Amino acid sequence: MTDSGRHHMHRALALAAKGRFSAAPNPMVGCVIVKNQQVIGEGWHQRPGGYHAEVFALQQAGAEARGATAYVTLEPCSHFGRTPPCAHALIDAGIAQVVVAMQDPNPLVAGTGIAALRAAGIAVEVGLLGREAEQLNRGFFSRMRRQRPFVQVKLAASLDGATALSNGASKWITGSAARADVHLQRAASQAILSTAQTVLRDDAQLNVRWQHPEESTPQPLRVILDRRAQLTPEQTLFGCHGGPILLVYGDQVKVPAQQWPAHVRWLTVAEADGRLDIAAVLTHLAVAEQVNLVWTECGATLAGQLITQQLADELIVYLAPKLLGAQAQPLLALPALTELSQATGLSFTDLQPLGDDIRITAAVRYSNHAEPASKGNRSVKS
Repeated sequence: MTDSGRHHMHRALALAAKGRFSAAPNPMVGCVIVKNQQVIGEGWHQRPGGYHAEVFALQQAGAEARGATAYVTLEPCSHFGRTPPCAHALIDAGIAQVVVAMQDPNPLVAGTGIAALRAAGIAVEVGLLGREAEQLNRGFFSRMRRQRPFVQVKLAASLDGATALSNGASKWITGSAARADVHLQRAASQAILSTAQTVLRDDAQLNVRWQHPEESTPQPLRVILDRRAQLTPEQTLFGCHGGPILLVYGDQVKVPAQQWPAHVRWLTVAEADGRLDIAAVLTHLAVAEQVNLVWTECGATLAGQLITQQLADELIVYLAPKLLGAQAQPLLALPALTELSQATGLSFTDLQPLGDDIRITAAVRYSNHAEPASKGNRSVKS
């Protein structure tokens, strides 16, 4: 593909990213239509139930779309959902060539859109900037391929790796810029995962207190692991403005007969040895709630368990220029190792200054890349 082709696909990816706060549970998709080396149409998928990126771009291109090339970040759909299939729209518009970054992993599409385009005589190329396209929609791809969301674990720590003083004091380790970024990250997720201990300790609200300039503030589903049924409607969490709440109980506890607000639901999952089956929770979020991306805010125990159970995909660490000392609380509760070869590997993918702090993004690299096999090994204290 020519440099101009890469340029147009980069532009399509930038358009797709505009849907970061609004497209889910659908994937983010961008489209650029080019004719005679001129861009004649652009579009991006804004929200579920709305037009797809290709339709917006075709509307802008009008009759000039006939004989043009469309650059699309994800395979055009071929099925009737809440909107007609985009592959048919491209065919009807007389598009001559379609360049697709990636095949759609959704079983409802999965190659059928590309096949429909080719059957109509349209030249189709697949794979241009495919890695970038997959990174953009990693949550959607995780839900389709693994039936669980992409899981980000947020951590805030001092330079010596502490998250709080020995007495539990932690407000505030990081500065205002880092805390504002947390709200942006929350807004980009579809669920925030935490525990009853975190809610009780911090009087946590776990909502988005940040206003995107172009959109109403998105409020993710708040998922609280409450194995021992400790929470009551009196906590601030239940009365503050925010997304719906899903309380997760163990199957060995009686669901409290509380008068919960209308936005509160509950889920019961298996537990063993005092631990909830967190893998079952993630499967529920993917399948029943259509959650692509989970943002986790919790203590060292759950964060450590998500890593040891191979359920954490990425760490977001806000590192502050402070030293809290040897008696402070640790970043993660991980099992003791006897060999360095047993250590969980990370790949740094981003480093961003935020005021006086630094945000470190690291992908978690598991040695065997295997999904946990048994419920006993997948469980997490709540």
